[in-house]
Amino acid sequence: MMNTKKIRLSVLDQSPIRKGATAELAVKETIELAKLTDELGYTRYWVSEHHNTGILAGSTPEVLIAHLAGQTQRMRIGSGGIMMPNHSTLKVAENFRMLEALFPGRIDLGMGRAPGTDRITASVLNPSNQFREQDFVEQLTDLNNYLHDTYEPGTMMAKIRAIPQVKTVPAQWLLSSSGQSGLFAAHFGMGFSFAHFINPNGGPQNVKLYRDRFQPSDDLARPEVNVAIFVFCSEDEEKIKQHRAVMEHRFLQFEKGGPIVPLSYDDVKDEVYTAQDLERIKHNRYRVITGTPAEIKLKLTWLADDYDVDEIMAVTICEDFNDRLQSYRLLAQQFELQ
Repeated sequence: MMNTKKIRLSVLDQSPIRKGATAELAVKETIELAKLTDELGYTRYWVSEHHNTGILAGSTPEVLIAHLAGQTQRMRIGSGGIMMPNHSTLKVAENFRMLEALFPGRIDLGMGRAPGTDRITASVLNPSNQFREQDFVEQLTDLNNYLHDTYEPGTMMAKIRAIPQVKTVPAQWLLSSSGQSGLFAAHFGMGFSFAHFINPNGGPQNVKLYRDRFQPSDDLARPEVNVAIFVFCSEDEEKIKQHRAVMEHRFLQFEKGGPIVPLSYDDVKDEVYTAQDLERIKHNRYRVITGTPAEIKLKLTWLADDYDVDEIMAVTICEDFNDRLQSYRLLAQQFELQ
């Protein structure tokens, strides 16, 4: 049965660096896109944390959030996400308490347990990182105590406060491309964002498991879920075809572990793929939804129905920044955002 709920749209922005562009320009484009989508009626705008890459400029969401929240009026602004193993839990709590002091009630703290980079870089970011699941669980427990000024009497933690102490708490979300973090989100009473743009398999089942096992917290009484997916909408069929070709090659580039560089359609249009490449391309096509405005609405509504969610987080990377802006405009029109 088709989803008849009003679907909300949000943005996940990795600050992509286009071919021939600079990191400075990528950040300026992030600011411009945030302003536009705020005016269009998008629900939230999340920025990502990636390190040691030449194609994504978003390395410090906690810094970028402060600027974006000051440049926008209505949207929630947050991280998609803070990669917790890279950070001191106390420092994350203090960063986001400061953001709450500046923009009370508008801040989302989205968190992940992947490093957002390769293992060598991760070990430099945090030399004590052991990549253990239990460490992540302990970080979430400590974070909850820091944000709520709670502690176990008689412990070392009882002597520590996350400064500034403010009355509001950022909305906490766990990001996942598998099921495990969904179970953590359910246990801690946090929101859950499934990264369909990374893993197109098993998402609806993981979301259902999260809902079934959700335990209400002081911050969240009921389960809250969104799904993130690569999206490109255009009225030009040729642009849609070219976008698909670039994305397919980008995914292969990443999976093969070679140099990751910005691409244009001219770089990939004459590429000849092996049978194995074509199998991976077929699999990765489910990570992206493209189409004309009418097609996009139908496809995204199907996705929302499959996941039983009413919020979709669109990730759009284009050769042309104007095409990127226009894609978000067309989505807003199709879903009648206010």
